[in-house]
Amino acid sequence: MRKFTWAAIKKDLRKHWALYLMAVPLIAFFVVFAYMPMGGLLMAFENYKPNKGFFGSQFVGFQNFLDFFGSPFAYRTIRNTLVISLLQLVIEFPLTIIFALLINELALGKFRKTVQMLTYMPYFISMVVMAGIIVDFVKSTGVIGQFVGLFTGTPTNLLGDPKYWRPLYIGTNLWQGLGFGSIIYVAALSGIDPTLYEAAEIDGATRWKQTIHVTLPGISTTIIIMLILRIGSIMAVGQEKTILLYNPQVYETADIIASFIYRKGLLEFNYGYSTAVSLFNSVINFVLLVTTNQLSKKFSEASLF
Repeated sequence: MRKFTWAAIKKDLRKHWALYLMAVPLIAFFVVFAYMPMGGLLMAFENYKPNKGFFGSQFVGFQNFLDFFGSPFAYRTIRNTLVISLLQLVIEFPLTIIFALLINELALGKFRKTVQMLTYMPYFISMVVMAGIIVDFVKSTGVIGQFVGLFTGTPTNLLGDPKYWRPLYIGTNLWQGLGFGSIIYVAALSGIDPTLYEAAEIDGATRWKQTIHVTLPGISTTIIIMLILRIGSIMAVGQEKTILLYNPQVYETADIIASFIYRKGLLEFNYGYSTAVSLFNSVINFVLLVTTNQLSKKFSEASLF
C-alpha cells in the first residue's frame, strides 16, 4: 500500500501542477459556497439577531427545535414534503427510465432527435416563466381550468383548490423534467455492448425479453445510483416552484419544509428558528443517504461510497 508522505505529495504537485491548478476553482467554489456557510448553523441554537452576530446573540440550545416540533406546522410540512417526495419517487422516477427506454427503441434518427429536443426544451425555461405559464393554464379561464370544468360542471382555479395541488405539481414536473431527466439513462443505454443484443436475438429473445434480460441489467448500476441520490434528497422538495405557485388557500397540501423555512427566515426574519428547521431537514436527508447507500452496498455492487 502506497504511503503518502510530504515528499511524495510535493513530488506529485510538481509533476501534475497543471491538474491541481485546474482543480482550484472547483475547490474554492465548495469552500466558499458549501463549507463556509456551515458556520451559520450556529443560528439554529440561538435567538439570532443580525445586529448582535453569531457570538452576541442569545444562546437558546434546542429551543428552536422544540418550538418547531411543538407547533401545528411540523406535522403538516413534514407530511406534505414526504407525500410529494414519495409521489415523485413512485411516479417520476420509473417514468423517466421508461421514457429513456422508449427513446432508445426509436430507429429513425431524425425523429428521435426531434422527440429529444421537444422533451428537453421545457427544462431550460426559467422557473419564473414556467410558473407564469402554469398559472395561466390552470386558472378558471385557462385551458386546463376549462377542461377540468367540463367534468366538474364549473371552471375552477386549480391553484386555489388544495386537492389539485399534488397532481398539478407532479404533472408539471413531468412536463418540465421528464426529457432532461432521461439523459443519464440514454447515455447509459448507449454503453451497452450491441453483441449482447445480437446473442439474445440469436437465442430467440423478443424485444421485451431483451429489455428485461439485457437492457435493464445493463443500466442497473445507473438506476441504483440515481435511486440512492433520490432517496437521499427525499426531504428536499424544490422550494422555488412551490413558493412561486402556492398561496394560503392550498397551504394544507402545498406547504413543505422548504417553503416554511422561506417564510420564517426571509419574511418573518426568524433566522434561528428557520435554521433549526433547515438543519433538521438536512440531517434526515444525510441519514437516509448513508442508510440507503449502505443497504445498496450490502445487497448489490453499486454504491456511492
